[in-house]
Amino acid sequence: MRQPIDRREFMRLAGYGGVVFASGLGAACSSYPQASGKPAELDDFYFVQMSDAHWGFEGPPNPDAKGTLKKAVEAVNSLSQPPDFIVFTGDLTHTTDDAKVRRQRLSQFKEIVSELKVKDVHFMPGEHDASLDHGEAFQEFFGNTHYTFDHKGVHFIALDNVSDPRASIGEEQLQWLASDLKQQPQDANIVVLTHRPLFDLYPQWDWATKDGAQAIELLLPHPNVTVFYGHIHQEHHQMTGHIAHHAAKGLMFPLPVAGSQPKRTPLAWDPAQPYKGLGFRDVEAQAKQAAFQLTELPVQKA
Repeated sequence: MRQPIDRREFMRLAGYGGVVFASGLGAACSSYPQASGKPAELDDFYFVQMSDAHWGFEGPPNPDAKGTLKKAVEAVNSLSQPPDFIVFTGDLTHTTDDAKVRRQRLSQFKEIVSELKVKDVHFMPGEHDASLDHGEAFQEFFGNTHYTFDHKGVHFIALDNVSDPRASIGEEQLQWLASDLKQQPQDANIVVLTHRPLFDLYPQWDWATKDGAQAIELLLPHPNVTVFYGHIHQEHHQMTGHIAHHAAKGLMFPLPVAGSQPKRTPLAWDPAQPYKGLGFRDVEAQAKQAAFQLTELPVQKA
């Protein structure tokens, strides 16, 4: 049994991404008990989630555009208790029409994150990485854009809803998802990782997946499903049936609440409160109660 993560260590990550602490996560990813009525006996674990690094972005609103990602790597490396693994939920780099520059940015990003002490790292593309070339450059550096992996009784599914410039998952990948889910027990413990929200949060700002409802329909028969995503650069929580969806704050700049202003422009940097709007979350899951608690912690200047 691992020792609990010291909350002060979480605070050191403030402004640099997201932290997910999972205590028996597989048995507690939803508020519904397992079909057997008994929680699975799973080891505690936690993982770090980072999202929307936008490496290559320059100018307002982030005066530390070239330093934030490196600080995040240093912060994760400084944890006295390393996470089991790390996930990057998209927009590793900032978009560019130049294929050569796109590859340069992906290469620079990969070099920076190679300094992470934890080597079990799972990468996913965002539309900034993949929509202009259908994920070709991303795959050269990081492999498949959608895949699965298992960790201590939890089945993780990384979905690609960005390589298609129409903001779709696509029929082929939906069939792949359906096939994968058929191989899982009905009461499987499932965590879905994606970049865009699967539900229609605010389609006017591209905060949706055109065929996301089909993915949700495939997932609904499983009572223990939780979705973690990025893209909107802010905390947000949504339920679709019994499936909880949780958005992560980003590494580069915060975005406004959906529809709160005419355009989806980044929020201004506040010199008096650096990194305001960038933050992290810890998710503490209680296996016996088959429930979990999310605690959003404020950004604090180091």
